[in-house]
Amino acid sequence: MLDLNEVAMFVQVARSGSFAEAARRLSVPSATVSRRIQQLEARLGTRLMQRSTRKLTLTSAGESFHERCGPAVEELIEAGQLHVADNAEPTGMVRVAAPTSFFDFFQMEWVETFLAEHPLVRLDFVLSDLLVDLIADRIDIAFRGGPLQDSSYVIRRIFASHGELIASPSYLAANGMPADLEELREHECVVQSNAGGSVTWHLQDMDGMQKEVRVSGRFNSNAQEVLRKAACAGLGIAALPSVLTASDIAAGRLVRVLPQYTRAGRGLSVVYPSRQQRPLAVAAFADMAVEKLSQQEWAPASGAPRSATPLP
Repeated sequence: MLDLNEVAMFVQVARSGSFAEAARRLSVPSATVSRRIQQLEARLGTRLMQRSTRKLTLTSAGESFHERCGPAVEELIEAGQLHVADNAEPTGMVRVAAPTSFFDFFQMEWVETFLAEHPLVRLDFVLSDLLVDLIADRIDIAFRGGPLQDSSYVIRRIFASHGELIASPSYLAANGMPADLEELREHECVVQSNAGGSVTWHLQDMDGMQKEVRVSGRFNSNAQEVLRKAACAGLGIAALPSVLTASDIAAGRLVRVLPQYTRAGRGLSVVYPSRQQRPLAVAAFADMAVEKLSQQEWAPASGAPRSATPLP
């Protein structure tokens, strides 16, 4: 018969990615966790984890076992803590990882209201366009764009988005407005960093047809905020999420180019290291952020194509 404590330890190790972190969360010695996992493997008659001094990975059997028992273990733990959580008040530090452009679309007024409603909570924002290690960097919650592959984290989709082609009025005055996609090849385009200096933009027309165009330019960057500033400065045409360009378009700093085309957006998700023992302060901030961001209108502008299914 399986020991449920050993199963719970296995789930914690799988979620945290190391015996040491799992032991810290469980408040037991690391050697105890290692020994109990070995006992579980002996009971099951199969190896669940591959261990080295620097890395821990699940075997195929371990992945299958985790998929089956992980959600059940988390639900049991959450159920046991529910009556305590209901009577507690959010308190403590919440470390939030987000892209550098986060506060271009996340309103500071929302933060002000949240802190006023939760006087015992502190927020620490870690802004970077590089993916941080939630465990190693002690991140409580992260906001990430695009498809997410790390199944060891808990992922909650907030919204899909779309991208649009934009340029500054000064650039268009000097170089002209392209009449079709083919003319984009003749224009300076500010694009994501690429060793070859060119990229392929995947676009969708008003009928939902997929189009491709290869563009290039002399200014590249791996940060979307930098590409936005470059476009505003007149360095070329960019393809960026509308969530980042809406205020510039409203202010006249940017103009839509070929508005009959959109680009599949990266969307935004909120990511947690684990559901287990998630502090009330973390849950409160996450719920506020998801509510506020979900209420915003990220749909294409009037006249732009709309996809029948959400874009990733």
